[in-house]
Amino acid sequence: MADNDTSDRSGAEGGTPKETASGIPYAGVATTDDVVAAVKNVSSQIHDFAGVPGKASEPRPGVGECQDRDPDTYFQVYHPWNFMPSSGADNETAMANFKEKLSGGGWVLKDSYIDNSPNKNLNLVADNDSKNVSVWIVGYSKRATPSIGIEVVSACYQIPEGQTVDHY
Repeated sequence: MADNDTSDRSGAEGGTPKETASGIPYAGVATTDDVVAAVKNVSSQIHDFAGVPGKASEPRPGVGECQDRDPDTYFQVYHPWNFMPSSGADNETAMANFKEKLSGGGWVLKDSYIDNSPNKNLNLVADNDSKNVSVWIVGYSKRATPSIGIEVVSACYQIPEGQTVDHY
């Protein structure tokens, strides 16, 4: 959801900024239920990207505040979950598959790096502007039980007039 466009971002129609001061894009008006469903859909697609058998954790998406925005009017949806390939060797295969899949089909791989942890984990960060989401994936390949941490985060949305944001 990062944008390299250097044009004026002071506002859009109706004076609503296109992104927060922290750079999180504004995606428009939607209900929390609609955005939660969309983020779950993206998480499901990312699960398919792994391309190896395994088990995903079952946490529900959460609804949080948009930085620099009124928390009663604006929100973001986040969905952190873990994927445990059936075999430890499949962790590396899944990470390679994620890297390939997040480089096309509407996805833009923004960053791929090895972190500073003792295990030197591979991190992938990608955006899909048409779906108004970002994903951060960390391959914990050198743990006793290899796994992959995944967090899908939506852009910032405004709740429809007359409704309230249900933060959870």
